[in-house]
Amino acid sequence: MKIDYQKKLDEILSMITTKKKLLLHSCCAPCSSYVLEYLSKYFDITIFYYNPNITLKEEFDKRLNEQKRFINEFKGQNKIDIIEGKYEKEKYEQIVKGLENEKEGGARCFKCYELRLEETAKLAKELGYDYFTTTLSISPYKNALKINEIGEYLENKYGVKYLYADFKKKNGYKRSIELSKIYKLYRQNYCGCIYSKRRIENED
Repeated sequence: MKIDYQKKLDEILSMITTKKKLLLHSCCAPCSSYVLEYLSKYFDITIFYYNPNITLKEEFDKRLNEQKRFINEFKGQNKIDIIEGKYEKEKYEQIVKGLENEKEGGARCFKCYELRLEETAKLAKELGYDYFTTTLSISPYKNALKINEIGEYLENKYGVKYLYADFKKKNGYKRSIELSKIYKLYRQNYCGCIYSKRRIENED
């Protein structure tokens, strides 16, 4: 049975009566834009920028700097901070070893989701956050079902609540494009890994 993760998110938010702390994994400023706009009235949010899948350090830094610029310019209803994750390209390469020829959006991507979400869950537990989640589901190219299944598994593993979501719903992806234009955000044309980069280059 298909799960409506937007409905699950609405149910969770409706039960929040006091401000909570959310650790939000972010892949980039554009994807975080709508999510921050949407959730900042419910949470004090800390962005966790952890993306070892990005193949070039220059690209990693460019996205990080754009994320920090957006946080500084965006006026959320509550506090927004950022934690800069390490650039651990070797860790990504290790977890996708043997999956190099998998299609985009398949098993290799699922391993990548899990790597980034697990680091987020561990940090949320360590620092005492009420919830953790990720911006990844805002993309129409990402598998929201798999992202939320991983989040649920990690909630049980680490004992910190996962905020279920499918942020592309309610025109979330469209709004992220609008906010990117308003704030003149750098929007990359590939997710970050060498495999998506090659696919884009082959299509040109």
